[in-house]
Amino acid sequence: MGMAMDRTERFYKIQKMLSDRKLVTTEQFLKELEISRATFRRDLEYLRDRLGAPITWDSELGGYALQNIPGENLSALPGLWLNEFEIHSLLSVIELLRSIDPEGLIGSQVNPIRERLEKLLEKGDYSAREVSRRIRVTTLARRNTPTKFFEIVAHGLLARKRLQITHLGRQDNKLTEREISPQRLVYYRDNWYLDAFCHNKDDLRTFGMDSLEAVTLLDKPAVSIEEADLKAELESGYGIFAGTKHQIAKLKFSPFRARWVAKEVWHPDQKGEIQDDESFILSIPYSDERELLLDILRQGADVEVLEPKELRESVKSSLEKMNSIYK
Repeated sequence: MGMAMDRTERFYKIQKMLSDRKLVTTEQFLKELEISRATFRRDLEYLRDRLGAPITWDSELGGYALQNIPGENLSALPGLWLNEFEIHSLLSVIELLRSIDPEGLIGSQVNPIRERLEKLLEKGDYSAREVSRRIRVTTLARRNTPTKFFEIVAHGLLARKRLQITHLGRQDNKLTEREISPQRLVYYRDNWYLDAFCHNKDDLRTFGMDSLEAVTLLDKPAVSIEEADLKAELESGYGIFAGTKHQIAKLKFSPFRARWVAKEVWHPDQKGEIQDDESFILSIPYSDERELLLDILRQGADVEVLEPKELRESVKSSLEKMNSIYK
């Protein structure tokens, strides 16, 4: 007898035997898998109930077979039994993920899965190349981050280890050394950010991954912040800027721009109302005006800040500076 198969190897073997033959008897399984009847029953139960394998018992012929489901061409992965439509759906999602960051954290992780799915599709009606051709994600103003930093940060994040980082603050163009406990990676507006507890500042901070000049994994356990606290501190305001002290911005969009903005989600807690003249008033909370100011200016003359006065003055000041450039 050779070395005993582990369970994953047995699952592959069972799948192959069923795919290659119309019918497989219990005795054939026991002999070729070199397992007991009890182990075979457990494997069969797991494959059917947990992994969704369509294995049926044919009482007339006295053996097991793969159920023939009309219109479905089933393929197997470790832990998954997929039809062709499901494989296409998965490949589409993977193509989206790879487009987000083809050379970084996600691209390297999903490529092996993509390659295996492509092999499963070789016998189908549509090629994986067709999926790749038909799914496109276009990014704008993406800032590149070295892959090695992603790998270290991801390891620290999942292993719950602290990181030592050298961070470039673009506001003042200065480098600082920080010891942080990573909490989560966030993909926002075509760029990656790291939410972390900063031990130097004793507070939560968000760091742009592209602003990291150096990253070192430390042999110290990371502090974990409750998800509710992360959301309250980092997600309650507008955009990427953190803060729990909020103001409400009230923006009035022209009837023309309202056709789009009325369908958009600027913030989970926003409130919007169509006016009699078909303009649209959007109310959103914010704690730092910088990102909101940029988004307002992008709308040009199709938006007016109604409240608060401070935000209205900031928009006015920015427009005056812009106007002075083009005189």
